[in-house]
Amino acid sequence: MAVARRKTNLRLVVGAIVFAAAAGSGLGSTNAQQLAARVDQQKQNSSPTIRPGVAMAAASPSTLPPTSDVKPARSFASKGPYYVDFRARTAASYGHAFIWYGKTTEKKVEVAGLHPRGDTLPYILGHVTFVPADTGASYGDLDEQYLTASYRVYLNEADAKKVFGYIKHLQANSPVWNVETTNCTSFIGRVASFMGLKTPFHLIRPEEYVNQIKALNGGRQTVHLAPN
Repeated sequence: MAVARRKTNLRLVVGAIVFAAAAGSGLGSTNAQQLAARVDQQKQNSSPTIRPGVAMAAASPSTLPPTSDVKPARSFASKGPYYVDFRARTAASYGHAFIWYGKTTEKKVEVAGLHPRGDTLPYILGHVTFVPADTGASYGDLDEQYLTASYRVYLNEADAKKVFGYIKHLQANSPVWNVETTNCTSFIGRVASFMGLKTPFHLIRPEEYVNQIKALNGGRQTVHLAPN
């Protein structure tokens, strides 16, 4: 009987230990799954992607889980469902100014900017003459680690259609680049002026240019175009 009791007690102790371990493991697994889901969500929000034929970059997710991460998206939507983001990044020399634009609730955005077509030689020649230009994304435009300045403003749908149409018009009608005249800052400055924003003189570094646009307009976050 004593032996049987000891065996019974041993089984109870082992069972309790196994149950506690299983319960602990279940909790750990749940926390790990929740943490992994949050990490995956953060990666989706920050990782730039490109759609075939159009330079695209990550902005904000189209769908979000019912967590506190939803709050920023709702805040953006309250400012306007569309946006234009004036941006500057590092480069081998002066830096580069360009634009992200798109819909607030979508992950992908379009990129527009004026830069010399090709590699080093067109860039050098562009200091003394006009050289062929491209107006899409260039190397580094999609990478947040190169970003030096950003000024985002929000638009309603009707105004966004006009602004986005104007950006595409500029892209189609900006065939050349020159360091002093038709350069990257003058390109984004024309978009800002079309939107009714004040702009500084364009012959300054891209980072300073973007920051000055923001300062000259008091950091305003919404834009409404004047009636035609």
